[in-house]
Amino acid sequence: MTRTRAAVARGVVVVVVLVAALIAASTSSALIPPLYKNCTNLNKRYPHGVGKVGARDHTSGAPVTTFKRSTLIYRRAMSYNRGLDRDKDGIACEKA
Repeated sequence: MTRTRAAVARGVVVVVVLVAALIAASTSSALIPPLYKNCTNLNKRYPHGVGKVGARDHTSGAPVTTFKRSTLIYRRAMSYNRGLDRDKDGIACEKA
């Protein structure tokens, strides 16, 4: 009888671990608001990107100056998706 209880307990533990893994996998992408999932989505709202106040575009060509200047929005976007500012110049998803 104790062997059966131990087997059932192991089975319950395995099921609980699998359910927890599935929940974590499904909620990790759900935690990112649609606006910040990628640059395409961010540029729908902010066509030239969003950057910190005082940020300057690091480029060899003509710098982007028409981005939305808001440190709060920039930090919020970066907290959800660090990949939005790949060149780390303080402007996320800049577009001329």
